[in-house]
Amino acid sequence: MRKRNFYILPILCALSAPAMANWQYPGTYIGDGWYEDDGSRFTISARGGFSMGFGSIKNDVGAITNSYYASADVSNIVSESYYHACIENGECADYVYAGYGDLNKLSPTKDLKTFSFAAGASIGWTIPNQPQWRMEAGWDIVTKTDYNSSPMFEGALTLQGGDISGIEIEAQSATVSSEITTDIFSVMVFHDFYDGLYKPTRQFIPYIGLGLGYADTKTVLSLADPYGDLSAQLELRQYGEVDEFGIIQFNKSTTNTQNVAGLFAIGASYGITENMFFDFGARLAYIPRVKWELTDNSGSKHREFFSAENLIYANIMMGIRFEF
Repeated sequence: MRKRNFYILPILCALSAPAMANWQYPGTYIGDGWYEDDGSRFTISARGGFSMGFGSIKNDVGAITNSYYASADVSNIVSESYYHACIENGECADYVYAGYGDLNKLSPTKDLKTFSFAAGASIGWTIPNQPQWRMEAGWDIVTKTDYNSSPMFEGALTLQGGDISGIEIEAQSATVSSEITTDIFSVMVFHDFYDGLYKPTRQFIPYIGLGLGYADTKTVLSLADPYGDLSAQLELRQYGEVDEFGIIQFNKSTTNTQNVAGLFAIGASYGITENMFFDFGARLAYIPRVKWELTDNSGSKHREFFSAENLIYANIMMGIRFEF
C-alpha cells in the first residue's frame, strides 16, 4: 500500500480543516495529512491519425420510372427526354414506345471506400481499487472525404408496357459528387492489462475498450443528370432548376444523419512517467446507416437518393494521455 504525505503551508496551519480537497489527491483521507491511495485517477487524452471507411451503397431513389423509345428495327433505344429533343429536331419519326423501366432496380456502381484524417479527445476516470478499468467520455471526428461515382447506378432493365414486348436494355443513371464528415460522441470502458495498483512505466500496457456513442454524419450531395432520365421526372424538378435544354441542374444538398454507434478499441499505452502515457491503437466505429438526400428550392423538403449501410470507420491513432 502506497501512502502520500502532503505538508500544509505554514500560512494555513491555523486553519482547523484540511486545506486540500479529496479530489486533489486520489484516495481516502486517513487523517494527519495522510491519504491512502486507491489507484483512481482523473484522465485526459488527445489523439490523431488516419481513418479508413467502408460501407455498402444502396439505391434509395424510390418509385421512379423512365420511359424509353426504340427505332423500328430496335437497333437504337433512347430515354424519353432524348426522344422529345429528337422529335423537335425533326428526327426519330419512326420510333415507337418501348416501355418503361424502374430506376430503383439499378445497382450502385461502387461501394463506399474512404480515406481521411481522424482526431479526438477524451476525459475520464480510473476506477478506485480497480485501476485497470477506466471510463472515458470522448469526441472523435473523421474529417471530410469524398464519395464520387459516374455513373451512380447501372444495370439491366426489362421494359414493361411498351409496343414491343421483352425489350431489355443496359441503363445508366446519374453522376454523383459528394462529401462525408462524421462526429462521434462516445462513452467507453477500457481495461488495461497489468497487475497491481499502479501502472508500470517504461513498458507497453495492452488495452481493449468497448462503448456506445452518438454519431452525427454530414453529407453534401452534388447530383448531375448526364443521361437525361432524371430530368424526365416532373416530381424531381422541385429539387433544382431546369436549364434551356430541359435538364435539371440539381441543388447542392446537405443532410445530417444521426445514429447510435458501436465502438471498439484495441492498442497499447507506454508509460513515460507515472502520469504521462503515449497511446498507440485502433478504434472501430460501426454506424448503421448514412443517407444522401436531395433538397428542394425552399430547403424544406428532402428526398433520399442513396445511402451507405453498415458503415465502419477504422481509425489508426497515436495519442497522449495524462493521469492525475
